[in-house]
Order: sequence, then C-alpha cells, then structure tokens
Amino acid sequence: MRKRSIKNTRVNTEVQRELSSIIRSGIKDPRVAPWTSVVAAEVAPDLKTCKAYISVLGDEEEQKNTIEGLRSAEGFIRRELARTLNMRNTPEIHFVLDQSIEYGVNMSKKIEEVTKGMTTAEGENDVEEDN
Repeated sequence: MRKRSIKNTRVNTEVQRELSSIIRSGIKDPRVAPWTSVVAAEVAPDLKTCKAYISVLGDEEEQKNTIEGLRSAEGFIRRELARTLNMRNTPEIHFVLDQSIEYGVNMSKKIEEVTKGMTTAEGENDVEEDN
C-alpha cells in the first residue's frame, strides 16, 4: 500500500476519529487534560505503528502530564481500537505533542499587535498632516 493511497487516508481518518472518541470518553486518568484533541493520525502502510498528533490546551506541565497519561493508557487505547475498528493489526501508538494550534494563536496575536501599531502610527501621521 502506498503512503498516500485512498485506503491509507481512510484508515488514518478512522483511527483519528476513534482515538478522539476513546480519549474523550474512555480515559479516566487525571493527568489527561480535558481539552485534549487528536489533530492527526498517521498509520504506517503495514499497519504496525501509528503516530498520533495530540494538541493540549494548557501550559507545558499539563501538556507533559497529558502525554504521560496517554502513554500509560496505551494498552487500553489499543484494546479499544481493536474492538471498534476491524483491522488486521492494531497499531502501536506513538503520541506526539502537536503545538501547531498554539503556534498559530501566537502568530495571530503578533500580527494583530503589528497591525494595531501600524494603524496607530498612521493615525498620528494623519493628525500631523492636517495641521
């Protein structure tokens, strides 16, 4: 199976959806933050491994604790995946912290600050020109 095949894309989507459901409703570990989401899942073509990109809304300590909690619950998560998905092999899951959402929010704030500064500077120039 090719890496970008339709079948692989479908498997990735199904695994992502089921991981989200399991994390949201099945894990009772207090280390896992309530605002945890699965951004993407990449299942290897041989269905042996899966990289799950996890986004956690919170500080670094909450992010670290959430990843540790998910790693400790990996057996439960794999068992639930095997139960809900009809796959030949249940992949070994590697949780990766995805900070792209946080990066995007920070960039938006910086752009807003720069544009606000430009608007203020233009307003001052307009006042000077009027005099």
